[in-house]
Amino acid sequence: MPVVKEIVATLSSRFNPAVAGNMQAVFQFSIDNEHYYMTISSGSCTITEGEHDDPTVTLTMSIDTLQELVDGSISGMQAFMMGKLKTQGDMMLATKLGPLFGLA
Repeated sequence: MPVVKEIVATLSSRFNPAVAGNMQAVFQFSIDNEHYYMTISSGSCTITEGEHDDPTVTLTMSIDTLQELVDGSISGMQAFMMGKLKTQGDMMLATKLGPLFGLA
């Protein structure tokens, strides 16, 4: 099974700057006991290991759920409705994750 860092890197490589437009946001990912955040600013996406002081939205899930999101076997909404994905903060921003990263 891929490690969290590899899956998050795959996710960031799918970033679509055209969808992001002028978005300014920080997505915090808490995956099992690992933490990464993506900063989206000026049409670019950077990934940093660790926890951000003030993320726009925090997404909490298992590595299995992250893998399912990235490989398209589950959508973010499905994962949320099944209790596999929890959000804290700007939930509307969380719904943009799919279009931003080409997810199902």
